[in-house]
Amino acid sequence: MAFEKNVSLKGSGKTFRLNEQVKRYTLRDNGFEETKNGNFQMVRDLDNSVLNKQGIKVKIVVAADLKTLKVSTTTSNGLQTVNVYGKETMSAAKEQLEYILDSLVENGVLTEAAE
Repeated sequence: MAFEKNVSLKGSGKTFRLNEQVKRYTLRDNGFEETKNGNFQMVRDLDNSVLNKQGIKVKIVVAADLKTLKVSTTTSNGLQTVNVYGKETMSAAKEQLEYILDSLVENGVLTEAAE
């Protein structure tokens, strides 16, 4: 998956982009960790159950230049993409995902882009 200016998840009606004012410390304050190649990555579980090791994760990676990003929802091992908007059984994961994305918008990391 390549870095893009505007990203959206399959089935979601929302498109996001990085806030133009985002800084490295803003990303760190919001749970992103710097990778070896300078990118910033955040991985969060979308399953509230601590015991469930087979849960779905959201992975957000911001490029080192702070201009592009990529977002995906995957299985716990990260090998398969999961469409959380496609099944009604994933309503809890969808709700958690939307909470994380709304939180990042509220904290100035992302902005919602008009399509």
